[in-house]
Amino acid sequence: MRTKELKLVVTFHTTADAMAMEKCCKEREVPGRMIPVPRAISAGCGLAWCAPLDSEQQVRAVMDQVGLRAEAMHQCMV
Repeated sequence: MRTKELKLVVTFHTTADAMAMEKCCKEREVPGRMIPVPRAISAGCGLAWCAPLDSEQQVRAVMDQVGLRAEAMHQCMV
């Protein structure tokens, strides 16, 4: 079982955006993984990208490069 840590959780308006984020991050070797949106957060599509806090600038850069918009970015225990 994973121990909970404070992570960056990026939520999206649509499932298509979440899946595009996963694809782009894997291609560019950006750390993180797709997760269901934590209960503490309310989000549109139900999927979120979870990454280490120290990778926030890298995550934002990838999103800017490919034109993805997040619904929100949270710091959450995951």
